[in-house]
Amino acid sequence: MALLNFFGATRQVTGSCYLLEANGEQVLLECGMTQGFRRDEERNRHQFQFDPKKLNAVVISHAHLDHSGLLPKLVAEGYSGPVYVTPDSADLLDLMLKDSAGLQERDAEWENRWRKRSGKAEVKPLYTTRHAEAALELLNPIDYAQPTMIAKGFELCFHEAGHILGSAIVDLAIEETGQLKRRLVFSGDLGNTCSPLLRPPKTLEQADLVLMESTYGDRDHRNKQDTLDELVDILDQAHREGGNVLIPSFAVGRTQDLLYYLGKFYQQGKLKQHTVYLDSPMAISATRIYDRYHHRFTEEDQELLASNGKGKLTNWLPILKCTSTPEESMAINRIQSGAIIIAGSGMCTGGRIVHHFKHNLWRKECHLIFPGYQAKGTLGRRLVDGATNVRVIHQSLAVNAQLHTLGGFSAHAGQSQLIDWLSHFQRVPELYLVHGELEKSERLAEAIKNKLGWQAQIPEQDEQIAF
Repeated sequence: MALLNFFGATRQVTGSCYLLEANGEQVLLECGMTQGFRRDEERNRHQFQFDPKKLNAVVISHAHLDHSGLLPKLVAEGYSGPVYVTPDSADLLDLMLKDSAGLQERDAEWENRWRKRSGKAEVKPLYTTRHAEAALELLNPIDYAQPTMIAKGFELCFHEAGHILGSAIVDLAIEETGQLKRRLVFSGDLGNTCSPLLRPPKTLEQADLVLMESTYGDRDHRNKQDTLDELVDILDQAHREGGNVLIPSFAVGRTQDLLYYLGKFYQQGKLKQHTVYLDSPMAISATRIYDRYHHRFTEEDQELLASNGKGKLTNWLPILKCTSTPEESMAINRIQSGAIIIAGSGMCTGGRIVHHFKHNLWRKECHLIFPGYQAKGTLGRRLVDGATNVRVIHQSLAVNAQLHTLGGFSAHAGQSQLIDWLSHFQRVPELYLVHGELEKSERLAEAIKNKLGWQAQIPEQDEQIAF
């Protein structure tokens, strides 16, 4: 029997990590970073619950750091084998892992300044740019629908997940001597079928065991058109009141969706702001990667972008201004009204968005739009939960801005979409819900039982099962 070990994203959203063992081989599925409360992020410094040197292969579903962010640490601790990803994910990982390493180095440097002055021992970065570059050297791109043997008895096939560019459903056929072949399907992060650009998640019919995400397992997303109508209303109100619009956004996925919709509004004459600033070097680079892989888009969106944007998102919105340098970013702070500012980080844990908070969050005419999930422990979550005063870059700021949460922009499938994807399996698999806060996983398990009559398990951290 094969063994499956749950080492991350159990009863929480981030830190995906699962170890498969069969035929004397070890395959790591995901190597994600834990994000959220500071005490939770300390887990990233813990030793892995396995020996990286003994792994035969690593499989990564997509480039988001909660699924890939500890790859450089894995390499630093001795892993030197192949890392299987889609080609699109390989390009995005080159961007994201280098950025993450630079952040680790800068954070350590900043903290060590005051540690020296107070006589405390210095800290080391979680990993360095050198480690990130070494991890990138191990990437082994495999396109969708290309079955590939990755270890003795392990055959891997990627399928489109529709979450972000390059995101994949992981389909692993595991064959052991003298035993029936077993098929494990990991949903990765399943995309919202209402999202633009990318094709919807591929439905599969065969699996003995399914690992399924449950990020939004407790509810369905709002109707897309209602969400877009609300966004237009918010932008109109901000224009009338003379304030800026701040949108903290994930650099990969959410930003490109926003540019697509803002471009549509512009083409329809609905966008009254004078400039849309994309104030994130990573998001700018990620958008260029999206442009390079525009053949992954739906046929409808390919045709739409070709007719009005020469096939590229960066040409689709004429009033878009990409601000790469710190000087360009700081210049935005002189603008008092009429601007839409899209900046990272998506959960307001750092990045340029917090600098724009200093100049806008306390202003009543400012509108702050959250287009995505805000994890517990983040500044974004505190704002969504109604904080009236927050500390940003060593300053206390009153929260006078008007806050809006647009759940319809989620890049994750909602409850009904998750159950619909699951319903295509021809026979009932063993089912484990991961990558979700406990209460959301429980709600999804209940809904699956009511609608499909299937039993879903919610694994615990470090649990091991045989299948």
